[in-house]
Amino acid sequence: MSSSGAQLHNVFVYGSFQEPDIVNIMLDRTPEIISATLPGFKRFRLKGRLHPCTVPSETGEVHGKVLLGLNDEELANVDAVEGNEYERVTVGIVRKDNSEKMTVETYIWINKDDPDMYGEWDFEEWKRLHKETFMKTIKEIMELKKNNPGKGVDDFTLILHENLGNTPSA
Repeated sequence: MSSSGAQLHNVFVYGSFQEPDIVNIMLDRTPEIISATLPGFKRFRLKGRLHPCTVPSETGEVHGKVLLGLNDEELANVDAVEGNEYERVTVGIVRKDNSEKMTVETYIWINKDDPDMYGEWDFEEWKRLHKETFMKTIKEIMELKKNNPGKGVDDFTLILHENLGNTPSA
């Protein structure tokens, strides 16, 4: 039950969170999901990682999904999984179903000059090769978050790196 004053969030996702199975683990439900395009950004692969990033790009556009109507707690879960290398920002997207423009939140890569960014991330390839590993990792982070309220985003980021093949350098 949410109070009438509770703010709901629409979040543009462009990587593993396009997969309803992952979203369901993270939010404990599957919200309404629509297809959309984010103009003015480009999505990249990250060396040694299974998840992509986006950074501003005048000529770029990123295709993804919008998770509609997330409550504050659900948004906190997305924040936890995104970790400390992304920044949540407000952006404008275009819905694929009706071309309507919407203002939503998304996560952009903080290090816009990261030398580990390269090439285009492929969702279908990710689903084939990495979905199962990701599902286990998201479950682990959600359990940790639920059972250890003192754990912070840095702890969750470390789990992502350990489970998904790249430990951050100090």
